[in-house]
Amino acid sequence: MKSFEKSGFHRAWAEISLGALKNNVEKCRSLLSDKNALMCVVKANAYGHGAHIVAPFLENECGADWFAVSNLVEAAELREMGITGEILILGWTPPENALQLLEYDIIQAITDLEYAESLSAHTPKGEKIRCHIAIDTGMTRIGLRGDGAADCAEKIFRLPNLSVEGIFTHLSVADSPDPEDIEYTKSQAEKLYDLKKELNRRLITVEHAHFLNSAGCAYHFDPRSTLARFGIMLYGLMPNASYPLPVELEPVMELKAKVAQVKTVEAGVDVSYGRTYTTSKETRLAVVTIGYADGYPRLLSGKAEVLIKGRRAKVVGRICMDQLMIDVSDIPGVAPGDTVTLFGRDGDEIVTADQLAELIGTVGYEIVCGISPRVQRIEIRD
Repeated sequence: MKSFEKSGFHRAWAEISLGALKNNVEKCRSLLSDKNALMCVVKANAYGHGAHIVAPFLENECGADWFAVSNLVEAAELREMGITGEILILGWTPPENALQLLEYDIIQAITDLEYAESLSAHTPKGEKIRCHIAIDTGMTRIGLRGDGAADCAEKIFRLPNLSVEGIFTHLSVADSPDPEDIEYTKSQAEKLYDLKKELNRRLITVEHAHFLNSAGCAYHFDPRSTLARFGIMLYGLMPNASYPLPVELEPVMELKAKVAQVKTVEAGVDVSYGRTYTTSKETRLAVVTIGYADGYPRLLSGKAEVLIKGRRAKVVGRICMDQLMIDVSDIPGVAPGDTVTLFGRDGDEIVTADQLAELIGTVGYEIVCGISPRVQRIEIRD
């Protein structure tokens, strides 16, 4: 049987603007000093944007030479697509996979002393796995914490089969303008650098010490952080949609689908599952080829607006697994095959992932990361 060519099939798709991505990289770099290296966070399929599109473009056309991922599978995929820059795994890797870390030349986060000892034990004699030690300064996630952190870190530095090149921490409230949160963020940074000073006092060289994430770079810049881990801002979204950024970014992803059918129904007609919406007058409905299985959240039912022919149209009734309905009574000429923009720009109108997130009490990160694999990512070179 002949294989199906997906490139010509447009049901629901995400357009990835490489021009916007390049703009965002340049804007992110403008926030840094010459002491900070840009680290591009491309975990979770580049925050849903398609790592196979984003990562090579960042390396080959934006000059990125540092990348961060969540796990070994993501790291290996980057290597196999030809990425040659440094790759840091921010999460846990089973010690039994030590050989793969060596094979792909990956830098592994160290969570605690016991894990470090196990990873060293699984590494062949004479080999060394490159590592950065995670320090828990207040996120209460992975990492060394408390008064014993320096002693544990020193022991990890001295393990025979590890090459520890840095320490890092993650900021938990860097996106908050609350004065208490600002002080909390400062304290997290100082805890990390106090540890670095103590290790230096013990004659241990720490090549990298880093804490800057997107929000840290935007609101709490510190040249002492040798790496600046930009994630959500690369993709044109805000760490906190209500906290203005110092630079203007461009959303990289636009989510689109097609109109499958247009029908006119009379007043008093129930629409979709659960009969949660009933027409109050004669209504023209368009059925759109996208649903919650594509990552367009069911919670947006009856709340979101989409764009069609440069106009806004309300989502009515419950969003289905593969389809949803919109009211196009006031938009003339809507027909099957027309393009619907779920988020993105159409003419003078724009809907953002951050705006959709606000409607359902979440963050833009979740909206873009949730776009499912069956939604084709199409690169746009503009």
